[in-house]
Amino acid sequence: MTPRRHGELVVTGVVGRDVDMAAAREAAGLAADNAVTALVEAVGLAGIDRVVKMTVFIAAVEGFTAHSAVADGASAVLRERLGARGAVARSAVGVRTLPSGAPVEVELVAAVTQPS
Repeated sequence: MTPRRHGELVVTGVVGRDVDMAAAREAAGLAADNAVTALVEAVGLAGIDRVVKMTVFIAAVEGFTAHSAVADGASAVLRERLGARGAVARSAVGVRTLPSGAPVEVELVAAVTQPS
């Protein structure tokens, strides 16, 4: 998921050039919120057993090394929305570009219970 509201990307650019750290953390949080919302829509909140893994991709300038600080925004949203079920193994990866010029993209892997 990317940082979108109502289907519109709310921030674009490269972290460290067009996007500062605070905006990058906020964008990561929004992307994570979108991913959790997609899970809830698929299986309901009670159907989420736990988030197993999260990968946060960050489009950043060459030499950028604060990937984990950006990913902290996504981790905070998981804890806020899911409590202990959002405590997750996490990777933060720097990349050259992301879809539609997004500065961050969040991928979640979750253990779920299928609704009956």
